[in-house]
Amino acid sequence: MILSLLLILPSTGQALTPRQGEIWLLIDEATSTLHVYRGEREIERFQPISVGRRGVSQTRLRGDMTTPAGEFRINWINRDSDFNIFLGLDYPNLDNAREAKRSGVFSEVEFNRYLDYYRRNGAPPQDTVLGSNIGIHGLGKSDPAIHERFNWTEGCVAVTNRQIERLADLVQLGTTVIIR
Repeated sequence: MILSLLLILPSTGQALTPRQGEIWLLIDEATSTLHVYRGEREIERFQPISVGRRGVSQTRLRGDMTTPAGEFRINWINRDSDFNIFLGLDYPNLDNAREAKRSGVFSEVEFNRYLDYYRRNGAPPQDTVLGSNIGIHGLGKSDPAIHERFNWTEGCVAVTNRQIERLADLVQLGTTVIIR
């Protein structure tokens, strides 16, 4: 039943509003800011952030160096990442797959393969033309000076190591992340 809801809810085209008191994240490329909210109240703000070298885009393809816009969920956490901590997003999600099919990026066969994988694993496949392994991460050993001046990632959202450690204390699996 839960999987059925997952397949139906994203097709409404409306963002799901986090419940009162729930932590959620808003990543705003225009202000280079990651906002942490509890319900409607902002509780933390991280600046500057870095996104993909080519910015944020509604349509993302593997290797295009853009960060996908939309609503996602944190669906895996790697605390032993080269980037300190990695908060993995459920990209490409069902909305991304539907749009890829509508626009001809996915064939009917590719779309059905995506749905089959999603139904069997409860998470999106990471080997599609839409790209994979998108998340929020720290700098690891990357240069903080570059982080402050440029968008440098291949499609992820980067914050400092101290910020990702704080963020990892605030979020959990299922936390909503909106990227715009």
